[in-house]
Amino acid sequence: MQDSGITVVLGASDKVERYSNKAMEMLSQHGIDFEGIGNKSFDFKGKKIVRDYNEAKWKGKRIDTITLYLSAKNQKAWRDWIILSKPRRVIFNPGTEDSQFEHELESYGIEALNACTLVMLSTNQY
Repeated sequence: MQDSGITVVLGASDKVERYSNKAMEMLSQHGIDFEGIGNKSFDFKGKKIVRDYNEAKWKGKRIDTITLYLSAKNQKAWRDWIILSKPRRVIFNPGTEDSQFEHELESYGIEALNACTLVMLSTNQY
């Protein structure tokens, strides 16, 4: 179970058919505090999803988990920010796997999981 830090959905989408949107819905249903960063700003059930961490009103909150919905290629621009955020773990959802980045995260003491946030939530393994 997650401790008191927040989850960041990196690659958040306003399209309901996208897995990142389904993850935000499920995180919300499970009462897990989350924020989102997407390729555009939008409102998700009263929560402001931002394009850039610098736009975030939640800056300064401790990040427990970053759940990735970005391809390995699109993660490159976020790598330094992810490492500097010092999350407890990063979840590489299906299609986002990057073994080199996973090893780099682990060298910083950050758990890197190849997993599915939706499955983890559905099976109470989040």
